[in-house]
Amino acid sequence: MAGEGEVIACHTLEVWNEKVKDANESKKLIVIDFTASWCPPCRFIAPVFADMAKKFTNVIFFKIDVDELQDVAKEFKVEAMPTFVFMKEGNIVDRVVGAAKDEIHGTLMKHGGLVASA
Repeated sequence: MAGEGEVIACHTLEVWNEKVKDANESKKLIVIDFTASWCPPCRFIAPVFADMAKKFTNVIFFKIDVDELQDVAKEFKVEAMPTFVFMKEGNIVDRVVGAAKDEIHGTLMKHGGLVASA
């Protein structure tokens, strides 16, 4: 498992399956950023998402490129990028579609994300 404050990028199905299994077993909130290299809003939100990972150290942050892991994107019914899926213990608890920084932040807070003190 990556260290706290990092976004875990998964580029193969094997890595994704291993990392998400560990994350689910941790019982922490999980946020998955479904992104694409060709998507301008995805590029805009990427540094914001990385910054959130540094602040919400009790949350596990993943990044999935929909072109690399199409099966994972289909499994989560991702139809637009970026899509942020929020999970706890293997169950989807929320989702945000679009590069909506305030909505992502609010959804993190709603599901128990704690901002680490500076």
